[in-house]
Amino acid sequence: MLIAFNVKNFRSFKDEASFSMVASNLKSKNKRIDEDNLFAVDESHSLLKSAVIYGANASGKSNLIKALSFMRFFVLKSASESQASEPIRVESFRLSTETEALPSEFEIIFCCDKKRFRYGFVVDPQKVQKEWLYHVPNQREAQLFNRTNDDFQISKIFREGKGLENKTRENALFLSVVAQFNGPISRSVIQWFNRLRTISGLDDWSSRHFSMQQLENVQARKGIVEFIKSIDLGISDMRVRKDKISETRIPEDMPEAFKTMLAEAIEISVETIHKKYDSSDKKISNVYFDLLKHESEGTKKALFLAGPLLNALEFAETLVVDELDSRLHPLITEAIIGMFNSEIHNPRNAQLIFASHDINLLKTDKYFRRDQIWFTEKDMYGATDLYSLAEIKVRNDARFQTDYMRGKYGAIPCVEIPDPLVGAQSVKAS
Repeated sequence: MLIAFNVKNFRSFKDEASFSMVASNLKSKNKRIDEDNLFAVDESHSLLKSAVIYGANASGKSNLIKALSFMRFFVLKSASESQASEPIRVESFRLSTETEALPSEFEIIFCCDKKRFRYGFVVDPQKVQKEWLYHVPNQREAQLFNRTNDDFQISKIFREGKGLENKTRENALFLSVVAQFNGPISRSVIQWFNRLRTISGLDDWSSRHFSMQQLENVQARKGIVEFIKSIDLGISDMRVRKDKISETRIPEDMPEAFKTMLAEAIEISVETIHKKYDSSDKKISNVYFDLLKHESEGTKKALFLAGPLLNALEFAETLVVDELDSRLHPLITEAIIGMFNSEIHNPRNAQLIFASHDINLLKTDKYFRRDQIWFTEKDMYGATDLYSLAEIKVRNDARFQTDYMRGKYGAIPCVEIPDPLVGAQSVKAS
């Protein structure tokens, strides 16, 4: 379960930005939201099941998700995929001479195996400058390890890291290296990062690939089909086809070695099944549509989201989605949010965090509490400010949707339509 995430000097985030899934003490007018949208982790703390991020285009919503995505990727892959001389693909805030040469900072707080962890690192394109891991075994936080360049302080509790300092490259994370040697604590943390899934943009390859894999599993496919049926896309079933690549699709001028490889390769495709009726509205057969060729962009988006969505609910994952509502009908977006904010559909307390432009979701006390609503806004120097509606003094009966569009909370674009004649050039006909 994600508790909080901090990022500094990464892309549009110049100063430290803090995102939190900790429920505040604020109460909503709608008691059902207070009951359904959060869950207790101990006697004094509760976490939120979902959160939405609003902001103008280019305000930093996607960069927050990219920051989480970078941290996840670097934790999972730095020890296995990078080479000694390979640069770290991190990008600092570039619009200030003050920060462009400084490292980027990432820290995440989460619950794993009923324990609270705080993990973070400071990196530049060449090396890991700092790295730390703490946990809360009882009431007080305790250090597991702390690294500054090539100096490592390792606690007795984290004895799995002893002797692995010299095996850690300067461009790799110590946590990732220790996990490769099957350290129990490090493996547990790595497994949590595996359950943190990010989907960036409209055509995220990873979610598409994951859903295609899920469709090959009979039980998972059944769940995806039921979800697709429930959102009224006119699809009665789906099937996965595995065929050899047609010879007609292999270029004649391709080298023989590549032709041989392609001739032996298996191509996986998904077909959606639709019912066909006669003139008396009686079903007579099924019609098979190629998903990528014949279905709408909205249908493809829903299908590619279905795998990660259902997997998150089943295995209590944290799912972070950029532009969740894009290409989807508002009622479908509402249904997805409702699944996460439901004790019936989400008994294991999975979390959904997403960026959106759908202001219908801001209807007071219908979908979200104030602490579930976040905003990104760029200042005049191009730096992103991240804040929650819970940080703004508003009345419980305030009309969030209307007030946001009026600019009371910031995070909206300043739109000035130019004169259509400005910049126009007259062209003399020849």
